[in-house]
Amino acid sequence: MSAVGLIRFSGLALVAGWVLSAAAQQTYTGPLFDAHLHYNDEACVHDAPAPGCPHPLPDVLARMQTSGVRAVLANSRPNDGTRALATAREQTHAAGVTVVPFVRLYRNRADYNNWFRDGTIVDLVQAELAKGTPAGPYRGLGEFHLYDSANANGPVAKQLMALAEDKNLAILAHVDDAAIDLLMAHTLLKGQIDPPPGRPKADQPPRGAATRAAAERGGDGLRLIWAHTGIGGTPVARVEQLMARYPRLMGELSYRPGLTCDGGQLCPEWRALLLKYPDRFMIGSDTWINQRWLYYGELMQGYRTWLGGLPADVARRIGWDNGARLFGVPTPKN
Repeated sequence: MSAVGLIRFSGLALVAGWVLSAAAQQTYTGPLFDAHLHYNDEACVHDAPAPGCPHPLPDVLARMQTSGVRAVLANSRPNDGTRALATAREQTHAAGVTVVPFVRLYRNRADYNNWFRDGTIVDLVQAELAKGTPAGPYRGLGEFHLYDSANANGPVAKQLMALAEDKNLAILAHVDDAAIDLLMAHTLLKGQIDPPPGRPKADQPPRGAATRAAAERGGDGLRLIWAHTGIGGTPVARVEQLMARYPRLMGELSYRPGLTCDGGQLCPEWRALLLKYPDRFMIGSDTWINQRWLYYGELMQGYRTWLGGLPADVARRIGWDNGARLFGVPTPKN
């Protein structure tokens, strides 16, 4: 090849590289399912005017709408915030947002560190489940925290895991990797997918009547959604091990350390994991303090950036489909 030809070839290769790089990093433009949203009393005490409600419903719904968030997994401290979202049917419909309500275990901040030793929390959960919401029945329990994984073996945690499996509910848990094993052990199916009817796996007990009845009401059983997928920096290899061990485990990716690298794109080991398990991850805002509401748009844009670096079908699954499929939310038409 002549020197001129070599220069032309190199130039074409460089341009092709730019094109491929740009194509690989287009921003994801599809709908988003926010699988970890709080509307806590810092954001709004719903029977109080401003300044007791710095983020009233029109404000938070506008932030969701502007960001292209079309469904939210709502769980709040106390549950008044979730009920407010679920009750505002006209406003949420106008904003194009579907509310998936969860029962949170917290009446106040003290419950973060005490719920697992307080039997009245089970009464709270059962009362909320009985009431339901104008947006439909509660679909899960949590987010709850276990700062010491050993507390996953306490009676309250065991009761709530059994209750969730019985009633076909999801769990949103802020825990370490050891607690994932402990919580899954408290379920009949041990985190596994249902065997074919009449053919239970050899290492699993047959499904009880209550679990069968829950399946008949709709859905395919309990899912444990790992809030932050290891906020303490659980190694990716350990996350992958748990994903392989428990088909009913899903990961939510807010606040996950080490998730993104240069240019806001996924770090290589996380990209490989999401490509391996494209049906098992979701995104979330975790609006636990008001600052997260102030930067809600930036949070969602960050997700759109790294989702755009994935194959289009994988980006769609993680950004929307996985949450929508899990909770039966119809895909928006526009």
